[in-house]
Amino acid sequence: MKKRIGLIAILILIIIFRGNAQNWDIDNAKSINPENPNSSYWKITSGSAYFLSAAAPVYFITKGFIKNDLVLKRKGYHIFSAITIEFVASELMKQGIDRKRPAESYPAEIYPYRNVSGRSFPSGHTSLVFATAASLSIECKKWYITLPAYAYACSVGYSRIYLGVHYPTDVIAGAAVGIGSAYLNKWVYKKIFGQKNRVLYTIKI
Repeated sequence: MKKRIGLIAILILIIIFRGNAQNWDIDNAKSINPENPNSSYWKITSGSAYFLSAAAPVYFITKGFIKNDLVLKRKGYHIFSAITIEFVASELMKQGIDRKRPAESYPAEIYPYRNVSGRSFPSGHTSLVFATAASLSIECKKWYITLPAYAYACSVGYSRIYLGVHYPTDVIAGAAVGIGSAYLNKWVYKKIFGQKNRVLYTIKI
C-alpha cells in the first residue's frame, strides 16, 4: 500500500514539475479536441460522471437496507467515503496549483464545447469516476464489474480532453488521485477495524 501511494505521489510531482511536458500536453490536447466538439456521446459520457458515481454507493446502501444486510451497507459507506477523500484531495490540489483551463491559456488552439472557467488541475470528473471504479474493484473483486468500471472511467477522462476543458495531464492526475483515494480509504478502514472486517472485501453480489 505504501509503495502504491508513493508511486502515485511521484507521478503527481512529475506532472506538476512538467517543464517541457507543457508542449506535450497542449499538442495532445489539440490532437484530441476538434474545432467543433459536438459529439453527443462524449457530452453524455462526461455529464453522467456525477450521477453514476453517486449511484454506486446509493445502490449498495439501498440494497443493504432492503435486505437488512450490514455488509452491503458498509460497502456503500466505503465507496462514499472514498469519493469524499477524492473530493477533498482534488479540491485542495486545484486550489494549491491554480492551473487555468486550456481554452483560457490557448484560446486560439483549444475549442471548448461551452464556456467554462475555474481551475483545471486535476480533472475533478476524472478523479471522481476513477475513485468509484477503484472502490468497486476493491469491494466486488469481479472482472465483469471492474473492467466496465475502469473502461467507463477512461471514457470520462477522454471526454474531458475532447470537450476542450482539460489537458491530458489533468486527466492523468485525476486518475491517480481517484485510485489513490480508494486505496487510502481501504487502508484507513483496515487500520480502524482490523482483520475482523476482511469479509467486506470479498462478498459476492
